[in-house]
Amino acid sequence: MGIPLIQQIRVGSYILKQKILGRSKYPLVLMLEPLFRCNLACAGCGKIDYPKEILNQRLSTQECIDSVEECGAPIVSIPGGEPLIHREMPEIVRELIKRKKFVYLCTNAVLMEKKLSEYKPSPYFTWSVHLDGMKEEHDKAVCQEGVFDRCVSAIKKAKSLGFRCNVNCTIFDNAHADDLKTFLNYVTDELKVDGITISPGFAYERAPDQEHFIKRSNTKNFFRNIFKSKDFKKWDFSHSGLYLDFLAGNQSYKCTPWGNPTRNIFGWQKPCYLLGEGYVKSFKELMTETEWDKYGTGNYDKCSDCMAHCGYEASAVTDVFTNPLKAVTVAIKGPKTEGAMAEEIDISKSRDPDFFHDTHVSEMMKKLNAQQKNNESNNSPIPSAGAAINPQSHLAKKQ
Repeated sequence: MGIPLIQQIRVGSYILKQKILGRSKYPLVLMLEPLFRCNLACAGCGKIDYPKEILNQRLSTQECIDSVEECGAPIVSIPGGEPLIHREMPEIVRELIKRKKFVYLCTNAVLMEKKLSEYKPSPYFTWSVHLDGMKEEHDKAVCQEGVFDRCVSAIKKAKSLGFRCNVNCTIFDNAHADDLKTFLNYVTDELKVDGITISPGFAYERAPDQEHFIKRSNTKNFFRNIFKSKDFKKWDFSHSGLYLDFLAGNQSYKCTPWGNPTRNIFGWQKPCYLLGEGYVKSFKELMTETEWDKYGTGNYDKCSDCMAHCGYEASAVTDVFTNPLKAVTVAIKGPKTEGAMAEEIDISKSRDPDFFHDTHVSEMMKKLNAQQKNNESNNSPIPSAGAAINPQSHLAKKQ
């Protein structure tokens, strides 16, 4: 089952509680990004383009715990960078599981098999392995040979030890439908993964490869082709049926960026996991100070082609509760793959893009340099990344 029954029940209860309390904006998944450093340099990634001083920063265990409790989302996804590089990651995962959070540890699997002994199987814990296709396609995507084989070996080993494992697959414009169908059958039949997360690639402005991010219209036609397959019913996607229906062009959702808030070494990221256009010190500030209406498809040029699950899954889940009959129908019949698509959002009046990356970097570097000088004069240990954001924070811990 792509989404465990206990998770469906807990998340459903959580959403009902928010509805009863009259909250229109609430988080479903916290994107907890404790570091940016990675042991790969994928051409489509915009997450690692930072000076080494910033790549060396980490959120401490306590900062991660406090961020999770402050946010309150029932699910915590831990991407990066590569989280398995973080020395305290086993402790972070254990502490979040103690708090009954559903933890998805996202990894490129280069270190996964070596690190398996540091973790324990739990219904609250899932390995989420980044896998973008079969061997040749995946190794090309991550710009390193042999990574696919390491992913496969790690998944098989983890499954043999009783862990839940899913795969996280990103689709780019050069993807071929038949190749993806072969891949989906392979991870289902051979690897027997517990779920498949699939999403169109987002056009990170700092990614080295800018040529292969898939356009919105191409996304819809591509997924209609995929979902027509006779094997569709056996593929265990970790998505709501309505999100899959959205990928096939049958829903006109606007994104719900507050559904997947992001906490990283800079702070709480505005407005979403994919766009870093300002940071605040608290989750409350993120929710109250972000000008949400400035973003999203139809509002902002950077968002024009986005159909990523971190922006739209929460929209689909909300629709499940608003239109349960529609959700049940799609769950039974699957996404519509023929006929007219839903009306597309008008992007002609989208505002021009702003660029903030260099500002974030320069501000953080100033703080780190100031701390370094202060530490040298006081001969004191280097504080955590969180202390760079808020030097008075009681969360600051030695890394």
